Amino acid sequence: MRHSSVAAAVSPGRARLAVTLFFLVSGFGFATWASRIPTIQQRLGLSEAQLGSVLLALPAGLMLTLPVTGLLLRHYSSRQVMLVGAVLYNVALALLGFATHTWQLVVLLFCFGSSRNLLNISVNAQSIGVQALYARSIIARFHGVWSVAGFAAAAVGAWVVAAGVAPQYHFLGTAVLLTGLALVFFPGSLALPPAPQAAKPAFALPDKTLLKFGLMAFASMACEGTMYDWGAIYFEKAVGTPHHVATMGFAGYMVAMTLGRFVGDGLASRFGVRALLRGSGLLMTAGLVLAALVPLPLVAGLGFALVGFGVSCVVPLVFAMAGRSAALSSGSAIAGVSTVGYFGFLIVPPLVGFVAQAAGLRWAFALMATLGVLLMALVSKLPTDTPAAPSAAADMLLPE
Repeated sequence: MRHSSVAAAVSPGRARLAVTLFFLVSGFGFATWASRIPTIQQRLGLSEAQLGSVLLALPAGLMLTLPVTGLLLRHYSSRQVMLVGAVLYNVALALLGFATHTWQLVVLLFCFGSSRNLLNISVNAQSIGVQALYARSIIARFHGVWSVAGFAAAAVGAWVVAAGVAPQYHFLGTAVLLTGLALVFFPGSLALPPAPQAAKPAFALPDKTLLKFGLMAFASMACEGTMYDWGAIYFEKAVGTPHHVATMGFAGYMVAMTLGRFVGDGLASRFGVRALLRGSGLLMTAGLVLAALVPLPLVAGLGFALVGFGVSCVVPLVFAMAGRSAALSSGSAIAGVSTVGYFGFLIVPPLVGFVAQAAGLRWAFALMATLGVLLMALVSKLPTDTPAAPSAAADMLLPE
């Protein structure tokens, strides 16, 4: 096996545990920030439009760091990049809580996005190495752990808000804990060699055949990113819940998304990929419309849960289908689709702030419901249904 020499030095079980913990670090850190966005907005006195502008710093940092991460992975092992990324990620998280001016928040969010990119790409590369040590598929479970960590961080966020803990202490304590976990479990990671020089660009835009897959990923990831950035704020400002209850609305979304990821493979096998994707689009639309039309805590919470179930399985299934396309090599096809999808995840949520400023958060969320309609329309153009068997390459490019 390609990684047999690595396996001799580190047992598969130890390597798997190490990578699992780094996925936990990534998911817990990101959801920790997301759970306190309403507090940060209130402390700095930002309007929805101003917050939307500030939030653009995070995707800017992530996107601009993509070539840097690729360069580092061609010169260093992914485990080294992963550790550096995890440490910088937590340093940025800790400093976010101490931002007292808008410009400071912008700079720190740029650094947070940049370090998050370093961590996520390298930990996904590690997960591919661990997968090579197992005869059965295990990669999907790594991403399930990311979701569980995000849910746990949202729940902790609700608790510390209710307890009146300031963001600086919340973020600092979380960063110290996550950095400690990274340092403890780093020795179990795989000493994989640097990535070989690619003959083709690492990221290629999809051709016409794959463009529909990219748009499907765009629809799902735009909705997912919106829920991360605006879910808690929606409950506080549009639904009118107390500050601590608003965070629980985001936690409900995370629970549903996590459950959906663990049951999605079974549903796809039973009902087919097209049926599951069509149902996903329907759930996204129904959930957002329900939350927008009936801004009551229980009803909006149900809507958020429907959205969580809706977005949970779209990207893995779409990447799996793109990876089986004959138009390009598997890696090039998935990279192209993921590039389009990332724009949805990173660019659309900040734009929600401008719509909210002009027409209100309820209208902004109602407009986002069209993403589910777009997904259902694109599903109708898919070829005859095929089994849902996500490939390792597809999992490597998941947004988490």
